[in-house]
Amino acid sequence: MRSEFLQTSIEYLKGVGPNRAELLRKELHINTFQDLLNLFPNRYIDRTHYYKIKDLQPSSADVQIIGTIKQLETVGQRSGKRLAATFQDETGMIELVWFRGVKWLRESIKMNMPYVVFGRLKWFNNKFNIAHPEMELLSEHNKSLRSAMQPIYPSTEKLTNRNVTNRVISAIVQNLFLETKGEFSETLPEWMCTELRLLSKKDSLFNIHFPKSQELLARAQFRLKFEELFYIQLQLIRKNLIRKTKIKGFPFSQVGEKFHAFYNDHLPFELTDAQKRVMKEIRADLGSNAQMNRLLQGDVGSGKTIIALMSMLIALDNGFQACLMAPTEILSVQHYNNLRSYCNKLNISIKLLTGSTITSERKKIHESLENGELNIIIGTHALLEDRVKFQNLGLAIIDEQHRFGVAQRSKLWHKNVSPPHILIMTATPIPRTLAMSVYGDLDISVIDELPPGRKPVKTVHRYDNNRLKVFRFMKDEIAKGRQIYVVYPLIQESETMDYKDLMDGYASIDREFPKPQYQVSIVHGKMKSADKDYEMQRFVNGETQIMVATTVIEVGVDVPNASVMVIESAERFGLSQLHQLRGRVGRGADQSFCILMTGHKLSNDGRTRIETMVKTTDGFEIAEVDLKLRGPGDLMGTQQSGVLNLKIANLIKDKDILAQARYYAKKVLNEDPKLERQNNITILDTYAKLVKYRNIWNYIG
Repeated sequence: MRSEFLQTSIEYLKGVGPNRAELLRKELHINTFQDLLNLFPNRYIDRTHYYKIKDLQPSSADVQIIGTIKQLETVGQRSGKRLAATFQDETGMIELVWFRGVKWLRESIKMNMPYVVFGRLKWFNNKFNIAHPEMELLSEHNKSLRSAMQPIYPSTEKLTNRNVTNRVISAIVQNLFLETKGEFSETLPEWMCTELRLLSKKDSLFNIHFPKSQELLARAQFRLKFEELFYIQLQLIRKNLIRKTKIKGFPFSQVGEKFHAFYNDHLPFELTDAQKRVMKEIRADLGSNAQMNRLLQGDVGSGKTIIALMSMLIALDNGFQACLMAPTEILSVQHYNNLRSYCNKLNISIKLLTGSTITSERKKIHESLENGELNIIIGTHALLEDRVKFQNLGLAIIDEQHRFGVAQRSKLWHKNVSPPHILIMTATPIPRTLAMSVYGDLDISVIDELPPGRKPVKTVHRYDNNRLKVFRFMKDEIAKGRQIYVVYPLIQESETMDYKDLMDGYASIDREFPKPQYQVSIVHGKMKSADKDYEMQRFVNGETQIMVATTVIEVGVDVPNASVMVIESAERFGLSQLHQLRGRVGRGADQSFCILMTGHKLSNDGRTRIETMVKTTDGFEIAEVDLKLRGPGDLMGTQQSGVLNLKIANLIKDKDILAQARYYAKKVLNEDPKLERQNNITILDTYAKLVKYRNIWNYIG
């Protein structure tokens, strides 16, 4: 089937017309024959079994029976009117009843003719009945394309109200197959179909809509899921290969004086094996002729900042500048403070550029960047301004890149004549399936161990009625010289949700921990930057023992002396937020604690989140649970989730198929990078359409 024919507007298909077409466009985004072909059923009802009336059980199940209508009568008056029919087979009788369309049904039902009825069985007044059954003459049923496995398609309330039922959608899909004669072009090469025992494209599409058996349905689903994921992986991996061959990076040929001076004389601790492995991967990238595009994953406190500094030192040793961009001012200030002490010892110039940088200082920074006097710049979105120009930017590091838009990131790439090497860092562990999909065009490094001496944070769940015990525990920890965070989800009381809010919480803590014995800081997003920084600094300096805050402290505050994290209304937070907040403690040598406070009423998801936090401190395990609870789109945010608008595959359930698809995409491109071989012509043709349409399902059909 030529792909041009499948781009025909849906209104020209038999059974649709202009009005129905408009409804299908608005409700299900079906514009063309192709879109309808790729409207895959959500589930299936097994219609392989025909029941005898004597064998029916009062189980409220869907049943299918062959029989004849022996009696038909209208019962009741006006609004309470219904049509009742006596339906029988050779073993017994049941009642069929309709409350709508009584007049039309009475005229159209044929007495004493064999029908197949299907519907939900009810037991009422000591007899079985089925309300509003699906009915089809046995002669039509036997001729129909529709299979015994009845597909249930996605729908909306508006479609149902406008009488575009599941049966109607199934009928127009049937018309599409009759129109196309079921002929669809193959999109995977013969060798791959043979190797993987895949159904043909034609048979897969037929059996996804009209499955002949459970086995053929399973094979059709596997084939279409594999195909969808294969072409996404092919696109991502090819993008990476093209970038490596076409975009030349600056070859950092030497690891020189600054790197060695830091490594030998100023490294604050022995690198973990994971850090050494990651550093080796980065050095190999920087030493090649290709531009580095690497994602560095590492849990909170795993030592990513040291890796970032050492990578920047390699750039400096080769005569280039480096920059580090963070999403918030707090985080960029923390990076600057962490790196400045090392840079001063190494006689390296480093500056901070944020929205708060005063004009005179900003002007000096711009000049020293452009003339090459400034080696390293740390900053926020302020680095993206047009006035910020580098003499020779060799390495750009981006922290928590999912908080930046694609256009923002590319602005940084274009600060140079040649694009710099790119290192993306994230403390948000990414499940393997997402890493393969969202970041599939990047090389990935993982720091999967914490520095030696770090004790895992002990996490406990406490209900609100245990608050006095929690306060006593906090006082005991403060008596040992420790500091405490108390985090709330809201700034002011919400009218719709009964959760502790920050101001109310601050007042109760102020009463329980009175001055002058205790000092309490408060920080939230609505404060002025100067006030926020002042309160933060008091806590960092140890002048206050308790920091009451919203999630503004999720990233960016590093106080090794803080050993307790109390999270109020913990059920209100997502898993990744809870994990990030817990990562604020446990940064010193003392045993640290995370206390999750909740009410007694917890949703199933809320309980799962709390139980997961208590059970494990492994960020990757937590991320896998988060993926199951929230799904890929929510987990990555809208900036990153576009590639995940999948039609049939599911990243959570189909991770084995994804791994297989990635393996075959790599295998194909390793053996035939340009897809020039005769046995890969089908892949090249399909891939070309993908690039042209930028919509995977516009061409996979």
